[in-house]
Amino acid sequence: MTRTLQWLFLVSVLLFVSGIGFVIAAGRTARSAAPAEAAAAPAVPTIATVKHVMLGTTMPNAAAIWDSVSTIVDAKGVTENQPRTDEEWAAVEASAAMLAESANMLLAPDRAVDRGDWTKHAVALRDSANKALASAQKKDPQGILEIGEVINESCDACHEQYQRQ
Repeated sequence: MTRTLQWLFLVSVLLFVSGIGFVIAAGRTARSAAPAEAAAAPAVPTIATVKHVMLGTTMPNAAAIWDSVSTIVDAKGVTENQPRTDEEWAAVEASAAMLAESANMLLAPDRAVDRGDWTKHAVALRDSANKALASAQKKDPQGILEIGEVINESCDACHEQYQRQ
C-alpha cells in the first residue's frame, strides 16, 4: 500500500510539473504570435498619383512655408512678413510637417519612379521640411527664410530631372 501511494504521489507531481510546462509554453507561443499578426497587417494601398500628391500636398505646403516669411518692397515701402501669433506659427509647423509627409508619400513603392535620384530628392525634401518644422517650433523666422531656400533648391533639382510636361 505504501508503494502504491508513492507511485500515485510521483505521478501526481509529474502531471503537475508537465501541466506547468504546457502553460508556460502556451504563454510564450501567444506572445510570439501577437507581433507576427501585427506584421501581417494589410499593406496600405496608394490612391493618389505623384501629380495628386504634388498638387494637393507638396506644393501648397511648400508655398505656405515660403510665404510665411518674406520682404515686400513696393510703392508703399518695405513690408516684413512673418508669423507673429502662436496660431500663425502653428500653421507654419503644420505646413512643414505635411511637406515632410508628402516626401514620405513620394517614396511609396507604387509612386517612386526609381530607387536612385528619386529617393535622394525625396529624402532631401523630407530633411529640409523637418528643419523647417524645427525652425517653426522655435519661432525662428530667419531659420524659416534660410530653409525655405533649401526647400526650393530641393524642388528645383527634382523637377529638372523628373517633371513631366
